[in-house]
Amino acid sequence: MHEVESSRRPPVVVTGGAGYVGSVLVRRLLEQGQNVRVLDNFLFGDASLASCARDPHLAIQHGDVRDPEALARAFQGAAAVVHLAGLVGDPLCALDPEYTRAVNEQSSVPVADAAREQGVPRLVFASTCSVYGASGDNWLDEDSPTAPVSLYAETNLHSEDILQARLQGSDTALTVLRFATIYGTSPRMRFDLVVNLLTARARATGALEVHGGDQWRPQVHVDDVALACALALAAPLAQAQGTFNVGSDEQNFRIRELAESIASAFPGTRLTVQDVRDPRSYRVSFARLHRQLGFTAAHSLAEGVREIAAYLDRERVDADEARFHNVRALNGHRGHAPA
Repeated sequence: MHEVESSRRPPVVVTGGAGYVGSVLVRRLLEQGQNVRVLDNFLFGDASLASCARDPHLAIQHGDVRDPEALARAFQGAAAVVHLAGLVGDPLCALDPEYTRAVNEQSSVPVADAAREQGVPRLVFASTCSVYGASGDNWLDEDSPTAPVSLYAETNLHSEDILQARLQGSDTALTVLRFATIYGTSPRMRFDLVVNLLTARARATGALEVHGGDQWRPQVHVDDVALACALALAAPLAQAQGTFNVGSDEQNFRIRELAESIASAFPGTRLTVQDVRDPRSYRVSFARLHRQLGFTAAHSLAEGVREIAAYLDRERVDADEARFHNVRALNGHRGHAPA
C-alpha cells in the first residue's frame, strides 16, 4: 500500500479508517477529491480499503493511536483529523477493561498532543450517544446531564473531557460527534449492531427475541454518520466547534418498536420480548446538528433493513461468522492491539 498522497492539498487523517465507519468515510472523502491519510493497525484486516487502495489520493499508514511517533507522522501537515479509532461497543469493551481504557481513553492524551504539536486546524472526535446512559423518556440534547452505564460510554465521555482540556488554548478546534447506534452496510461489515443483527436473524430464522422493550435507542445509518463527519470538516471552524448528537429525531425508537418494524419487513416473523431490564435508555434530540451544520439524514430504518437484506442475498455470507462480530473477531486476534 502506497504512502504518499497526490498533489499538495493537505490531507484529512482518519484514524481507524479501515473500520465500520472509517471505511465508509474514507470513500466519501475520496469522492469529494480530498487527500486522505489513514492510520490503522488493521486488527480486523485491510480488506475494507481494498477497492480504493490504489487511489493516488489515499495514503495508508500502519500504526497505533497510543504511539506518539506514529501519530506525529500521520498528523504532519494534515488539514484535519477525524479520530474514529477505538474499541466499539459494550460487549467488546467489557472483555478487558484495562486494555479498553488504554485504547479508548488514555490514547486521547497523545492524540490531542500530536494534533496540537503538529498544528492541525481541526480534530473531529467520534463519541457516542450512550454517554446519556440511563435517562428514561426525557428528550436529551448536548447540554443534558450524562449518565453512562457501561465502560464503553465512560471511556468516550472521559476522552471528550481529555481532548477538550488538552486542546484548550491551542490552534486546534475540537468537534465532538456523539453517534446514535449505527446500522447499514459497510466495506467492514458488522452484524453485532442491533438493526443489522435483527435483520439478519429475521431473514434467516423468521424469529426475533429482544430483551426489555421500552428503552429508547436512537438509530442512524452509517452513510449518514459519514455525512455528518464530512459536514463537520467542511464547516467554518467556529461553526463546527462544540458537541453534536448525530442522528435524526424521527429515528428514536423503543427497542420493541425497532424489533416490530424489522419483523414486519419479513412476513411471518415471530417476535418474543423477554422481560429483562436494560438500564440503557436515551431519547435524543439532533436539532443542533441540523441547525448548525445543515445535516439531514438521507436514510430511513426501512431503507436500511432492505439494504442489509440485499447485501446478504448478494454476498451470500453467513452473518454469524466471527469476522462480522467484534468480540469474536478480537478473540481471534488476541495479542494484537487495535488502532
